[in-house]
Amino acid sequence: MSRLPAGALREVVIDVGAIEDNVRHFRRLTGSEVIAVVKADGYGHGAVRSANAALAGGATRLGVADITEALALRRAGIDAPIVAWLHAPDADFAQAAALGIELGISNLDQLQKAAAAASGDRPVGVHLKLETGLSRNGVAPEDYRVVFAESARLERIGRIRVVALFSHLSNASADDDRAALRAFEDAVGVAASLGLAPPLRHLAATHAAIDLPASRMGCVRIGLGLYGLSPFDDRTSADLGLRPAMTLRGTVAAVRRVPAGKGVSYGYDYRTDRETTLALVPLGYADGVPRQASGTGPVVIGGRRFRVAGRVAMDQFVVDVGDHPVSVGAEAVLFGDPTLGAPSAAEWADAAGTINYEIVTRVGPRVPRRQVSE
Repeated sequence: MSRLPAGALREVVIDVGAIEDNVRHFRRLTGSEVIAVVKADGYGHGAVRSANAALAGGATRLGVADITEALALRRAGIDAPIVAWLHAPDADFAQAAALGIELGISNLDQLQKAAAAASGDRPVGVHLKLETGLSRNGVAPEDYRVVFAESARLERIGRIRVVALFSHLSNASADDDRAALRAFEDAVGVAASLGLAPPLRHLAATHAAIDLPASRMGCVRIGLGLYGLSPFDDRTSADLGLRPAMTLRGTVAAVRRVPAGKGVSYGYDYRTDRETTLALVPLGYADGVPRQASGTGPVVIGGRRFRVAGRVAMDQFVVDVGDHPVSVGAEAVLFGDPTLGAPSAAEWADAAGTINYEIVTRVGPRVPRRQVSE
């Protein structure tokens, strides 16, 4: 990887080639259509660049949480099918319908609003979200028959087009996910009995797409895996054949030699136990570096691995590099592709007591993103 741009304090490097390759990997693995999930600004990777890379890798649809995210993709010139599934109670579906954005529907009221948004001879594409055990959004089992029957009627008169039935799994255990799969399959049967035969069914996200083949159903939603990260505690990205797309790094901004007993950063949670060298890295919790990883977060400087010394501050943290020669301007890598020697996002998640999803998604807007295709 090239050096940081001249004068840069910090940057995120996004390898769009990795995103393309990860999509190809999931297509080969599952034999299924891939819906690439680019919500939350592409898990921090940039929604537009992630969407374009995923489509180049063979994804056929994009998934986002809300209509605002979908509209941003349309404004960027992306004309692929997009589904948005989380809506405010008073959401206006008209603009989304006019731009061909498909809507995730979780209740009868949303279904009727979607139908009302149809214009001319263009029905609104809908994905009916079913509650199968996660206790979040989705048509409740006691409402299945009413919603399915009304969907079939609205489809017959050209107001909607039922693109898919879908749900989410909890990943709590294999037994829980198999139970949710059975509930989903039963719901599909009820829908068929009432005249619904949508071309797509999607239940599996990254975790189940890999570990529960029966849940693939010809269409999988890939979020975390799109960005090359593992949803499993016991398997790395490399174990799964995935390439992490994001590298977070900074430039060492200051170096100082200090004696034993010197306090470091706020609160002096860390004091040096010998004469040593301290390196200052200009990334902090305002940039998404978790303060909870104070004293534990891994950092690679000059090919050597160290840990954050003391508290992560808003804009910076300190690394005790001992007698290792480090100079101002050296590269400090927080996380990236472990096969290239970087710590992983999962290691930062462990250090902060969270999950790798949060580590990449929380990287703040102050950190410039630079796109490459390694």
